[in-house]
This record gives sequence, C-alpha cells and structure tokens, in this order.
Amino acid sequence: MVREVDKEAIRKWRKRGFYSENVLVKLLKKNGYNAVRIPVSNPSLNPLPDIIARKDAHVYAFEVKNASYYAYFPKQQVEKLFRFLNELVPLDNQFKHAVVAAHLGKKWIFKEINWADWEKNRLPEKVRILKRDRGNLNL
Repeated sequence: MVREVDKEAIRKWRKRGFYSENVLVKLLKKNGYNAVRIPVSNPSLNPLPDIIARKDAHVYAFEVKNASYYAYFPKQQVEKLFRFLNELVPLDNQFKHAVVAAHLGKKWIFKEINWADWEKNRLPEKVRILKRDRGNLNL
C-alpha cells in the first residue's frame, strides 16, 4: 500500500524531471537544434530517450536528470539511448549521438557516450556526472 506522503514525493520527483526536460528543449532550440521532449518516456524497457534533437545531419538522444550536486545514469538507461538510435534512426553512427545531461542547479553538463563502448559491450554500470565535472559536448 502506497502512503499519501510517498505519492507526493513521487509527484515532486517527476515534476523536477519534467521541468528539466522542458528547459533543455528550450536551450537546444535557442542553440539551433530541432528538439522535442518524448512525453511517453518512462522507466520501462522501451528504447525511448527523454529528448530527441537534430542539428544539421546529426541526431541526438538525451537522457536527462535533475540533481543538486551529482547525477547517476544507470547502464540500462544509457543502453536505451543506443537501442533507440540503432533501431530507429537510419543513419551512420557518426551522425548519431547518445548523450546524458545533468541539470545541476543553473548548470548543465552534457556527456556523450562513445559508440565503441556500446558496440563492444563495455558500458559502465552507471555513468556519473558531478557538478565540478566538465562535459565532453558543447551545444
């Protein structure tokens, strides 16, 4: 049985993610990307990213987390980005990008995950982004 307090905590947690996803879509559009939030993205096994964006010939699949100091992206969520790009985007891998995005206060950090790591089954159990980190992708 789920208590009312638990339901409220879940609502707040989901609202934070929704907010960060919308902020990122606006940021991407401001920087010349075509971007949409996937409203049906969920913790299921479906290979759906939180956000899909395109700029020129490149397609980006984003997994987004809202946190205060650090964000963790479990391997399963990163794999879903690659599955989406691999199964549903008919381009060469050089044009497809799996990106984890951490919204840490007013700061965004983006980390693109390497295709070779996914193809060779070498993804880490979780990808971690700390507030002091530098990303490897600039918008």
